[in-house]
Amino acid sequence: MKKPPVRWVALTAATVLTACFLLLPTLVVVPMSFNGSSTLGVFDGTWTTRWYDELLTSPAWRTAALNSLQVALGSTVLSTVLGTLAAWGLSKLGVYGRAIQGGSIAPVVVPPVILGVGLYSVFLTWQLNGTVLGLILAHTVLALPFVVIAVGASFAQLDPVYERAAASLGAKPFQTLRRVVLPLLLPGVVAGALFAFVTSWDEVVVSIFLTDAQTRTLPVEMWIQVRTQVTPTLAALGTCLLLVSSLALIAMQVLRRSERDA
Repeated sequence: MKKPPVRWVALTAATVLTACFLLLPTLVVVPMSFNGSSTLGVFDGTWTTRWYDELLTSPAWRTAALNSLQVALGSTVLSTVLGTLAAWGLSKLGVYGRAIQGGSIAPVVVPPVILGVGLYSVFLTWQLNGTVLGLILAHTVLALPFVVIAVGASFAQLDPVYERAAASLGAKPFQTLRRVVLPLLLPGVVAGALFAFVTSWDEVVVSIFLTDAQTRTLPVEMWIQVRTQVTPTLAALGTCLLLVSSLALIAMQVLRRSERDA
């Protein structure tokens, strides 16, 4: 039996070590969420699910979860529609479209504190601070670049002959988009939507500037709890958020792979 090359073994080992270095600090919250001790990070040898029960029965956590779900779903729908239309338009502009698409990632690279201050000032004028609508619009700004990139990558792999064939049969541009292009790009669109959902679901910095006591999201409520009382309930919530984000990312990878194999 032929032995694998030394370079392949070294690369595999380095990959595994890097993955463990990145994942272990995140995964440590899972056993902490079942710890019987009421002090976060102090293990007393007993296990319990009381912190999950507290998470489900607390009115503050339920309100925050509902707010997070509303904002995440609203921003996902809005950013997916706008991002898909933007990617479709940019795909028609050739090299200029690629340049504009590169500039569209500005909300991702700008420090979120700067973005939060700017949105706070604008929304203060529009009276949107402390509203769910304001949070949806803010999270749409953050999620839109991911949708544009994901759907734009799918457009780059789409054979333009399909659109020309639809046009030759009398289809109007939006008919072509709805009946021909979107079915072919569905995995990329869904992947972009999942990325938008995860971005909104986990966002905290910008949300701190725009929320009040009634519109706090789960990450904001976690941040406030960390400042006042540190209990394993935070680890239980962190485990739930980690599970939701992981499932969304796994689904996104499956969709992207199915799109490549199609």
